Amino acid sequence: MHSSSCHHEHSHPPAKPDTALQDPVCGMTVKPDSPWQAEHDGQTYHFCSQKCHDRFVAAPERFLPVSEPGQGESKAALSPADADTAEYTCPMHPEVRQVGPGSCPICGMALEPVIPELEEEENPELKDFTRRFWWTLPFTVVVTALAMFGHGLALLHGQSQNWIELALATPVVLWGGWPFFTRGLTSIRQRSPNMWTLIGLGTAAAYFYSLVATVLPEIFPASFSAGGRIGVYYEAAAVIISLTLLGQMLELRARSKTSSAIKALLGLAPKTARRLNADGSEEDIPLTHVHEGDRLRVRPGEKVPVDGVVLEGESAVDESMLTGEPVPVTKRPGDSVIGATLNAHGSLVMEATKVGAGTMLSQIVQMVAHAQRSKAPMQRMADAVAGWFVLVVVAIALLTFFAWGLFGPEQGWVFGLINAVAVLIIACPCALGLATPMSIMVATGKAAGSGVLFRDATAIENLKKIDTLIVDKTGTLTEGRPVFDQAVGVAPFDAEEVLRLAASLDQGSEHPLAHAIVDHARNKGIALVKPEAFESGSGIGVRGQVEGHHLQLGNTALMEEAGIFVDGLKAEAEDFRQQGASVIYLAVDGTLAGLLAVSDPIKPSSREAVAGLQAQGVRVIMATGDGQTTAHAVAAKLGIDEVHGEVKPQDKEQLAARLQREGRRVAMAGDGINDAPALARADVGIAMGTGTDVAMNSAQVTLVKGDLMGILRARSLSVAAVRNMRQNLLFAFLYNGLSIPIAAGVLYPMFGLLLSPMIAALAMSLSSASVVFNALRLQRVNLD
Repeated sequence: MHSSSCHHEHSHPPAKPDTALQDPVCGMTVKPDSPWQAEHDGQTYHFCSQKCHDRFVAAPERFLPVSEPGQGESKAALSPADADTAEYTCPMHPEVRQVGPGSCPICGMALEPVIPELEEEENPELKDFTRRFWWTLPFTVVVTALAMFGHGLALLHGQSQNWIELALATPVVLWGGWPFFTRGLTSIRQRSPNMWTLIGLGTAAAYFYSLVATVLPEIFPASFSAGGRIGVYYEAAAVIISLTLLGQMLELRARSKTSSAIKALLGLAPKTARRLNADGSEEDIPLTHVHEGDRLRVRPGEKVPVDGVVLEGESAVDESMLTGEPVPVTKRPGDSVIGATLNAHGSLVMEATKVGAGTMLSQIVQMVAHAQRSKAPMQRMADAVAGWFVLVVVAIALLTFFAWGLFGPEQGWVFGLINAVAVLIIACPCALGLATPMSIMVATGKAAGSGVLFRDATAIENLKKIDTLIVDKTGTLTEGRPVFDQAVGVAPFDAEEVLRLAASLDQGSEHPLAHAIVDHARNKGIALVKPEAFESGSGIGVRGQVEGHHLQLGNTALMEEAGIFVDGLKAEAEDFRQQGASVIYLAVDGTLAGLLAVSDPIKPSSREAVAGLQAQGVRVIMATGDGQTTAHAVAAKLGIDEVHGEVKPQDKEQLAARLQREGRRVAMAGDGINDAPALARADVGIAMGTGTDVAMNSAQVTLVKGDLMGILRARSLSVAAVRNMRQNLLFAFLYNGLSIPIAAGVLYPMFGLLLSPMIAALAMSLSSASVVFNALRLQRVNLD
């Protein structure tokens, strides 16, 4: 998948601009009167936008045709995007990365794309294995039937049956099993023994023993002969290859389903956008040709093409595909819209603000892809075991061979060979290696569909263990879209002057309370001035200079830090706080000038979310920069018992650290820059997707909707995912712990039971596939 803003070099090959009038940067067709033109080597080039023009001027040779020596015609040079192909990785060893498909040098497993293509062709390895399986299956069936019933046919005598079985089994083993042998040899060369080492050794032992018994029967003792021929095991080698091919086909098909979540996300994006041109005309253009600043029309029933801001119109937009929120959201001029969401009934004109890799959809895809390829801490134990697993299995196989040969019954060496082969074949390190990666892939995809983004597998595992949640108030428990209530002035400042100065300074702040003040002032038609200086007090307010005056705008903590007394407005402030409003003081040149009251409505889902978390045994604590009275008023409505008001960012971090020292497993949920230190300190940081980039970069979990109910969904999924991983690990350990001794023949002395290598091959093939299918059950977990 390629995504870009203006750099779509891959979209079309560069064309000769003098004839086709194509933008040499992005390949778009442009008009001869385009305002963006540039001269280079006597040639005029036309561009679709200022951005493409500037990129060309900076490095024209990157986008122009390159002539090869001795040739009259020029040959278009490939851009980096053209030359590159998709990046592939190993599902068991995500640290392995390479361009293009191949096999993992550590485990031999087929690599798969980091980000799958939406219109992905059939897996070439699945196609190859399927062809080998069906072409060789008739030979396997016939050689198996011959081995089981051939002695009863009068047509076959002595060694002739061995030669017929050799002819039938050879194409199965040498052609059908060729990929397994090459992987086995690679594992030995890389000094990284894996499943293919075991399969290669086991199959080769059965086949070449039988080959020698067929070609040189005279070198075997008479005790090895029965019915005029030496017993051979061609059918075992052939069945092992066929069943391994079948198992790989099942596993590859199942693994392809684990990337369905990313494919679903990729499928959300529309293919085109309708652009409004400067001359008033409209045209449909490919999505890759949309630039920041373009004006786009979104008609009823169409998808929003990219992230942007509504300029004209009003409509309800269904954002459920990204946020998990089923209720459409009304969008009006000034509201932001997310690319790939569905416009319901009204027509909108929007301005593109983020395109290509910068859109929320692209970032979600990248986050999900990264999380799917991360390792859970639980996997470390399995990795430690897998590192020695193959060597231990080979040692057990050798021990089995010699124990049967030296201490077994008559023909003990034959028993020893067959049981050693069964040991090699039945052992399955892949079941161990896939135990958690498959669960992680499915869980992260399922979470993304519900508006929950996990940064990595550790976050999934740790969220289950959380017993304490610290929540910020503004934007987390409340809407984060505060409404201005009232301004109160202290002589000589009146209420309007307090609002004007505060709004002028707050133009540089991204805090939701600041937006409410600025928007209200602008709606009243108050002329704001640009501050000469601005500094964020990070969680307690802002400072700056407006019209030569030094201003402080913030809570009580900021005023105390500046040595400014607020007692003159204490009564008014308490009245506002008891109503749940936030109080912001304004000081001018070191003197209290007034206050502003801003209320922030509680999110409808917050009460249900808090009650749900408390029912799960999670202790919910509110920590906010708002005043104590306001904080307690909001907490009382939500049923939160522990409240910390007027806290600074470092206070939130210290609160998380203190709780951790007490042995608590702490999660922190917040949406602002002031929450970033605590988000980083917590065992699991949870950022609201409606908040700042700084907060999201500091968090391990992002809630796209910015709704606390997302934490309940995320925790439910975490519990289910960890349970699924434990089931897979338990199965893998039990399978190998029980099957290897049985294959070695420990039940023979008591029950006379031996495990055929063919049954061992079937068990091994199904063990890996069963781990994948168990992980796919997570797709059916109900998170509502």
